Amino acid sequence: MSLSDQSNDPTPTTRQDTQSGFEDPEPVNSMQEFYKLYQEFLLITLVLTGIIFISVWIFYSLNIALNYILGAFTGMLYMRMLAKDVERLGPEKRQLNKNRLALLVVIILLASRWNELQILPIFLGFLTYKATLIIYVVREAFISGLPTPR
Repeated sequence: MSLSDQSNDPTPTTRQDTQSGFEDPEPVNSMQEFYKLYQEFLLITLVLTGIIFISVWIFYSLNIALNYILGAFTGMLYMRMLAKDVERLGPEKRQLNKNRLALLVVIILLASRWNELQILPIFLGFLTYKATLIIYVVREAFISGLPTPR
């Protein structure tokens, strides 16, 4: 391929440069990427939860493992609420709600009042979604750091 085979037409660099009357497909594509990323986070979180649940059950007890899984599902619910909140962001809504943290507060208060529940396994289970984020970031850092084949 030579340089003369390439088109000399100017390409639009910003949204203002595009022709009016045509829809910009970027919001649709970005929402599709958002949903794909959310599904990936959910899958990684479920896998991590299963692995950690079985490990805690083997090394500690079923009661502590059930406390962990209660916290992990609370974390997944928190992540879902966050995703719904991010989904609603746009020109009319510019801030995220902070009422998601009430979910963690309620589950910790419940654990402190009920003798069968333990606070630490529930809290660590809640943080499982954070481990998902760390895994995703580390994986992306190593993938983007690899040279691309030609």
